[in-house]
Amino acid sequence: MEVPKDQMSTLLDLGLYSSAEMLGSFLVSSSSVNAETSPHLKAENLTLLGDALFREKEYKRAIHTYKQSLQYYKNFPKQIATRTSLSAVNRSSSPNSYNIPPINENEVKFKVASCYAALSENRAALAEMEGIPSKARNLQMNLLMGKLYRHSRQTRPSITCYRECLRHYPCTIEAIIALAELGVAAKDIILLFPQTPSRSGKPPSDHLDLSRWLQRYAEAQCCIASNDYKGGLELFTELLQRFPNNIHILLEIAKVEAIIGKNDEAMINFEKVRSIDPYVITYMDEYAMLLKLKSDNSKLNKLVHDLLNIDPTRPEVFVALSVLWERKDERGALSYAEKSIRIDDRHIPGYIMKGNLYLSMNRPEIAVVAFRCAQELRADLRSYQGLVRCYLANSKVKEALHAAREAMKAMPQSAKALKLVGDVHASNSSGREKAKKFYESALRLEPGYLGAALALAELHVIEGRNGDAVLLLERYLKDWADDSLHVKLAQVFAATNLLQEALTHYEAALRICPQNEAAKKGLDRLEKLMKGVDPDAPEEDEENEVDDADGDADEADLL
Repeated sequence: MEVPKDQMSTLLDLGLYSSAEMLGSFLVSSSSVNAETSPHLKAENLTLLGDALFREKEYKRAIHTYKQSLQYYKNFPKQIATRTSLSAVNRSSSPNSYNIPPINENEVKFKVASCYAALSENRAALAEMEGIPSKARNLQMNLLMGKLYRHSRQTRPSITCYRECLRHYPCTIEAIIALAELGVAAKDIILLFPQTPSRSGKPPSDHLDLSRWLQRYAEAQCCIASNDYKGGLELFTELLQRFPNNIHILLEIAKVEAIIGKNDEAMINFEKVRSIDPYVITYMDEYAMLLKLKSDNSKLNKLVHDLLNIDPTRPEVFVALSVLWERKDERGALSYAEKSIRIDDRHIPGYIMKGNLYLSMNRPEIAVVAFRCAQELRADLRSYQGLVRCYLANSKVKEALHAAREAMKAMPQSAKALKLVGDVHASNSSGREKAKKFYESALRLEPGYLGAALALAELHVIEGRNGDAVLLLERYLKDWADDSLHVKLAQVFAATNLLQEALTHYEAALRICPQNEAAKKGLDRLEKLMKGVDPDAPEEDEENEVDDADGDADEADLL
């Protein structure tokens, strides 16, 4: 009795994969198909069953079935194989394509590679893909090969594959982002966009418009990849005017703002995205980190609850869970961060979160490994900041200085990078004058950078210039309602025995952020002082001298 093959194809087309899998077991075991006399029919039936298994995410079974199909394909008579290749020219390589018999060998190899990739067996996937001739590869094949080469750190062949994608399909945004992150210049990406002139010799207006915004998009991604965050934000903002409420652009802007410390602006954009589409998960772990910084626990709880209800298998969800659990249970938070990395070993926020957790657990030697992993994937400001903190915690000042200088060279227009070098110099008494210069340079570059102002004020206090510290901080008080600013002012006033002024600012800090630990501890200390009790003075850290004359010339140039 014959099993109707067209029914199998229909079930697959309708997405009824479980039913297709069950019917497929009848199809491949049918006695009406003789494997000896009709190997092409047997191969086709096995491929259909493999497609059902692929969609059911039974990847190992799918691989086994596809490979059986390929084995029967090798028994095809040559003339049948020739007809196969001709008839399959227009057939899609997606596992959704089922209808044109018999099988296309390259398609099946691609499906086997897709299964291996889903299992994170990238080496086996790449071996399958390399068996497909380059001229026979379509968009999906080139995209998969680009990813696989990139994961195996083979940059040149990865770039070649992504270039092929854009030559034929310029709107493949994924390929544009990948090329930018692999270091390809914007002008070289733009040259890949096809120029199709009309009969008059000029490109049609719709093509011109497409080319224009695609060029801007490529330029924006290249700016971000090269750490030119300011230029990238300007280009994304220009695109947002052309495409208002574009969720992808809003998310890209918010992500960059979070990286460079524009936390309030980033939160506004993340909230705007959620108001447009409350089911977005992309970059929501970045939003969770910002909510934690703002100590907005109610919003953080709601965000994590929403993400768990949308898709509890995404790495962003586990990073958000890690953020939520950090205050309650650091080890539990760490397990969530590690789970996010197991789901996607290229998920940068997972490594950033893991590094920060190990630092808070006083394990800088392990934290440094996490920050290095993040840096290898994308060397942004946070990975540099994490490395510097790790090295300073281990008293490895030279290594900290090297990491900070690398950040400064990678981001010469970043006030945050300048401050990072200043922080290293400020960690020892002999470097305070250098630290002061870097903090002042950061403020000249970005006058509204509160972090540099707070660090410079701290230097003033250490060197006994409390009046200068107060004047500096009060200038920022006019424009910033920030709890850390009030805490620093309170500390300066307490150090100069102006206890009532200190009390006012500690209370102001706690009104803004009731969970501010520095304000709580400072207020407790202040209350003891006001009662006439002299609290124990903090232990002074041993000086850690840095002798690094070779790098001074580089620093002078960068300043």
